[in-house]
Amino acid sequence: MFRPSINRMVAYTPGEQPRAHERFIKLNTNENPYPPSPKVRRAVAKAADATLRLYPAPRADQFVAGASKLYGVPSEMILAGNGSDELLAMIFRATLGPGDKVAYPTPTYSLYDTLAAVQDAKVLHFPFGRDFAVPLAALGRARARLTIVCSPNSPSGTLTPARSLAILAGQLRGRLLVIDEAYVDFASDNSLRLLKNHKNVVILRTLSKAYSLAGMRLGLALAHREVIEGLLKVKDSYNLSRIALAGGAAALGDPAWMRRNVERVKKTRALTEARLRKMGFEVPPSEANFVLARMPGRDMGPVARGLRRAGILVRYFATPVLRDAIRISIGTPAEMAALFRALDPIVRSEFGSMRRRSG
Repeated sequence: MFRPSINRMVAYTPGEQPRAHERFIKLNTNENPYPPSPKVRRAVAKAADATLRLYPAPRADQFVAGASKLYGVPSEMILAGNGSDELLAMIFRATLGPGDKVAYPTPTYSLYDTLAAVQDAKVLHFPFGRDFAVPLAALGRARARLTIVCSPNSPSGTLTPARSLAILAGQLRGRLLVIDEAYVDFASDNSLRLLKNHKNVVILRTLSKAYSLAGMRLGLALAHREVIEGLLKVKDSYNLSRIALAGGAAALGDPAWMRRNVERVKKTRALTEARLRKMGFEVPPSEANFVLARMPGRDMGPVARGLRRAGILVRYFATPVLRDAIRISIGTPAEMAALFRALDPIVRSEFGSMRRRSG
């Protein structure tokens, strides 16, 4: 019934979503712990009227106009998607056929593997170093049809400097470089300025994280007009609802609200990193709204399961390169306090005392 590549592939597994009757502290899917702007709620209520009988704008005009104003990028260089995941799917569909090469450093966002398998493409994995530095030279030499760098990277939270990505874009001239900036609003820098001199760069953004709109599914691709026109050929006719577009435009129109919440997350992130390191974890410096906590040589599966029994969800990846780690989304200070109350005795029980002096 299906293509051989579909029969062979393994579906992407998202983080656990509790059922309605279950009560967990959710620190496993990198959602923002704070609510979206009140302007979003008002815009959504206003949009829920008789016009819902009409199709939405195919090019998401109002939402794209808001992004154009915020980022200083012409509207014709912006494409809206049902989350950045749909934009990634468009990019894979538009660029890769059976046997075509796609390259990215690993470990990273595992949806890339799924999308490559759907296209029956050949994946070139380039392992990160222990410090999660991107193997830029190897990616440049590979000259794959499509290259992706997630920055800040998931699950490590580490940022690749824009100047390094500019060099890579130059090496890949004529081939697409996608810079997945889903978490960049929590970071100290971004790659938006690369669009000026690099026609092969695509930058992806999402409103799921910093704007607290994971449930609304809103994403943006920013690229030169020729790239956007190519992606439009594989876009669904009406890929975003009228309600989502109204909410997205309102969110982009209130960046101050987003930035206040981002600063709250960053403050809690710094305290979380310091406390985890004091407990004995290795924690790469994060520029996202999560941290990766590692204990080299230890399987963190029992810790993740112990936290779940305590009512706290974190992300555990049962793969050889990540089974010594858990990824922890940054919640409210109260949620993080609950995490540490549960985590400390679990770590002591599983591994003994792992404490060390920070710094």
